[in-house]
Amino acid sequence: MMFVSLGIGAAVAIALIVVVSVLTGGNVKNSTPPPALVGTTLPSISESSLSGPTITAPWNDHHATVVVFFASWCGPCRSELPALSNYLSAHSLGKVSILGVDTQDTRAAGQSVVAKDHLHFPVLFDPSSTVAAGKFQLAGLPDTVFVSATGVVKSVHIGAISTAQFAAGVTALNG
Repeated sequence: MMFVSLGIGAAVAIALIVVVSVLTGGNVKNSTPPPALVGTTLPSISESSLSGPTITAPWNDHHATVVVFFASWCGPCRSELPALSNYLSAHSLGKVSILGVDTQDTRAAGQSVVAKDHLHFPVLFDPSSTVAAGKFQLAGLPDTVFVSATGVVKSVHIGAISTAQFAAGVTALNG
């Protein structure tokens, strides 16, 4: 009798998961940026890169910047990064710089992703999320932050970003 009760309970739980999944389009996504971040001025950032030397954030030198947060273990990142790499190889960013942040990862795993996806932009190494969670107040991956030349956060995209959304963000920074 106990096994029948457990079976019924499991069936009800699965049915609820399916209903919630269908009602949300099969995709639970937080598209609202951290409100405290948009409009704020970022501090100067100088951190170790994946390859070792220190990298200074481009906005420190008055360059608008797109900051791409990722990790080797992040499933959506693994599909976003190759598309981003393809976009970057075919399009100019104008006066906008790009900066990657490999967070909550190992150096070797991050270097592997950069090599595999042919990422040709500087990447900060953020193993304990002091940049992602600390300075940017981000909780998940992937995330993309658009920063003006004066270091002001203009917009934040939570979750995987399409190339069209990326292009629109770059265009806004170049405007």
